[in-house]
Amino acid sequence: MTDPTDVTASIDGIEIALFASRVQSICDEMGAVLKRAAFSPNIKDRLDFSCALFDGKGELFAQAAHIPVHLGSMAFAMADVVAQFEWRAGDVVLLNDPYLGGTHLPDVTAVVPFFIDEALAGFAATRAHHAHIGAERPGSMPVSRTLEEEGIVIAPMLARREGEFTSDGRALFDALTGRVHTDAHAYGADPELADFFAQISACALGARRVVTLGFGVDAFAAHVVALNGYAERLARGALSALPAGTYRAVDVLDDDGTGREDVAIRVALSIDEHSVCADFSASDDQVAGNVNCPRAVVAAAVFYVFRCLMPATTPGVAGALKPIRLVTRKGSVVDAERPAAVAAGNVETSTRIVDVLLRALAEALPALMPAASQGTMNNLAMGRHDRRGRWDYYETIGGGTGAYAGGAGSNAMHSHMTNTLNTPVESLETHYPLRVRRYEIRSGSGGTGRMRGGDGLVREFEFLAPAEVTLLTERRRHGPWGLAGGRAGAPGRNLLNGRALPAKTEFTAVPGDRLIVETPGGGGYGR
Repeated sequence: MTDPTDVTASIDGIEIALFASRVQSICDEMGAVLKRAAFSPNIKDRLDFSCALFDGKGELFAQAAHIPVHLGSMAFAMADVVAQFEWRAGDVVLLNDPYLGGTHLPDVTAVVPFFIDEALAGFAATRAHHAHIGAERPGSMPVSRTLEEEGIVIAPMLARREGEFTSDGRALFDALTGRVHTDAHAYGADPELADFFAQISACALGARRVVTLGFGVDAFAAHVVALNGYAERLARGALSALPAGTYRAVDVLDDDGTGREDVAIRVALSIDEHSVCADFSASDDQVAGNVNCPRAVVAAAVFYVFRCLMPATTPGVAGALKPIRLVTRKGSVVDAERPAAVAAGNVETSTRIVDVLLRALAEALPALMPAASQGTMNNLAMGRHDRRGRWDYYETIGGGTGAYAGGAGSNAMHSHMTNTLNTPVESLETHYPLRVRRYEIRSGSGGTGRMRGGDGLVREFEFLAPAEVTLLTERRRHGPWGLAGGRAGAPGRNLLNGRALPAKTEFTAVPGDRLIVETPGGGGYGR
């Protein structure tokens, strides 16, 4: 294999654009296959998954427009993951360990290699949220204190070697289903494992599609280098337009679920001519509850915010991330150490990291930055594990987005680090013993101002059978802040039969109980 930089100079801008479009379309097709092959509403209806392609060193060179917290964390951690294995055709690696490349345990990553001219050329990867990953609590999103309470921890492992299940792969699937499969082919027919096989199939398709692009291994590597170089030039150009300086901000999480309130996240954002450094080392120490997050999740939030400041044509590849540097402190809430619980860190703390970055950037770019959006994913997990069977359900719920100088916020949207949908009422009521009594805009919840923040949602569930329920929510004490004199959005509320619930809580519902989740409105902008 020759040095790809020797060939890169001959690749012009049109070729780079065509290559970028072709590989992104492969990621889009991977997503379509995963959506259609999955069994769970969580993946096929809510679209809680992401697809991407990486080169032979584990550097991102293509992604679909899926979920920022998935994609950014994979881009940050994949190089370390792929370096652990001697890859062969037909291999499949699975992982979810937050301290070894994952985010939180329900997000399982599948990785499949592809070979060009018999040389390892790269990897196709999917990351998807599984409502059951072995936790005692249904939905596998408990109010936890240790990682082990959150489910089965999958360190990067070979689940298949050259197309055949490994003993580790069999043991994992048996542990997840609670039964032993004597025939390896039965794994593929097990509905409880269907989402895993949908992920693997999507990866296999992505790997095949890259090979059929028709590049030799040297030409392929050269195009990846050229694409990353182009993205880096666009990224540095965008950063050079930002006012140089150091900008600081602080924001807090309501609580950690164990009694600790106002967990602070602090950033010092240093911008120079062509690069940026986000320093979170002054953030609070890791806490007893599960709002801690691994460094990869912090990286995903930082990448997301600065990608939004780049031209829309900037490819979402490793080159675009090179001008961005991250500093954290081990043992802090934004760089937790094992065995700290992290279930809510991926979903709630990641959104607060975005808020604090936007608040810092509002100093530098007051006319461009929006007020805070709802600042939570309003995580709702429920189900039942008993002798009559098992059901697990999980969803996130949209809310208001922040207003900005040029317009009002949007109503009832998923924002920033999540890019999923609400589960359609028809799907939810078909699959689970639940009835949706109300699903409506929470009128008046957006913050007032010259430009008004978007309104949140009201979602009311009636339980038709007993269920164990977990809520992991934020912005219940502090509403999303406004900017330039705009007022904060209304904080969210959780109610069971009219009684207020804590932001993070677990309870047992009986038939006839009603749960109402009122999500926050976005902050307003201007007086």
